[in-house]
Amino acid sequence: MHISFLLHNAYGVGGTIRTTFNLAGELAGHHDVEIVSVFRHRDVPALGAPEGVRMSHLVDLRKKSPTYDGDAAEYARPATVFPRGDSRYRQYSRLSDARVADHLRSLEADVVVGTRPGLNVHISRQARRGPVRIGQEHLTLDSHGYRLRREIAHRYTLLDAITTVTEADAHAYRTGFKLPGVRIEAIANSVPAPTVPPADGDHKWVIAAGRLHKVKRYDLLVRAFADVVAVRPDWRLRIYGGGDATGNERQALLTLIGELGLHDHVFLMGPVNPLEAEWPKGSIAAVTSDRESFGMTIVEAMRCGLPVVATDCPHGPREIIDDGTDGRLVPVGDTAAVADALLALIQDDDARHRAGLAALAASQRFDPSRIAERHERLFTELASRGPRDRSHGAMSTTLHRARGAVLDGAYALRYKAAAAIRKGKTA
Repeated sequence: MHISFLLHNAYGVGGTIRTTFNLAGELAGHHDVEIVSVFRHRDVPALGAPEGVRMSHLVDLRKKSPTYDGDAAEYARPATVFPRGDSRYRQYSRLSDARVADHLRSLEADVVVGTRPGLNVHISRQARRGPVRIGQEHLTLDSHGYRLRREIAHRYTLLDAITTVTEADAHAYRTGFKLPGVRIEAIANSVPAPTVPPADGDHKWVIAAGRLHKVKRYDLLVRAFADVVAVRPDWRLRIYGGGDATGNERQALLTLIGELGLHDHVFLMGPVNPLEAEWPKGSIAAVTSDRESFGMTIVEAMRCGLPVVATDCPHGPREIIDDGTDGRLVPVGDTAAVADALLALIQDDDARHRAGLAALAASQRFDPSRIAERHERLFTELASRGPRDRSHGAMSTTLHRARGAVLDGAYALRYKAAAAIRKGKTA
């Protein structure tokens, strides 16, 4: 099969890029695979190109490139196909609309895969008849605003399948929309086996990783670790990850660490890529988020032999961790519960070692080869049934397009009205 992935920007750093690279690289062992990046802002991918996968781009944002598109007149005009509700909307333009359309209408592939809602909408509206149309959801349905959910309800009817990374999110799609004929499958993200030996469980470090953002609740973890230190002052905590451009979250955490007297026990390590060599330096991983779309760091830690203490937040952790076997699940926002779960593993060496071994074994189900097999099976089944009759007749097609035009017009009017209100407030 010829499988084509459409990615926002394959040259950046992020969970969607990483998991797309993992999947594409694994599928390339048996299929003709390409990744088409809408944008390109650097010469080589920051995460390294997956082996055996062709890479191309549609809009060149490298200022020193002879094909630089940033000065094009159409690049300055707002997009009309890419939906306003997608958080990346401001990065899209009439130029990207046209380039994506040209690509999709001429694409000779068996399967085309979108990797975010805005690109899934492009595929539903612009892909030629023939390729299987797959829309991937790497976040969660409930993380999208009303405007994007309306767009999804309307446009996703023209897809062949939607894949989510959790069963909980697949259920939300199945019950939240009427999408007749659209397969909805939960297929987890993949994480390769690390190239370093697993943790031995004897290092007195707890490891946490992820961007420094309020949703990750590192403040709760730091407060919980103060309770841990009161009992076991020989243990320490490392937090890996970068913050936003303002650095406000990092400064807030540094202030909290100072107020709690944890300078010798809690360390903000900054961003590290790749991270796999850092996990085995610890013996327990901690995730204290208010919400997760999946939980890549949970799987990464488990693949390195660390049991994970995680908040039982919506979607990801419960589908990854077997509570009491390869980690611990605790209530969201409960500082004392986090501290107690950490101490239960810290105080019991045998339990910690058993949980680490269980985590290492259980995490093999997220190996790229196993995850790729599930995608491959889905692609093959959909391709074998032939192009789906998405139109249900000429009259239905006309009504569908008319409804889309009405929705597009309504969104445009709302956007202009909101802009006028904002302008009035700031005048």
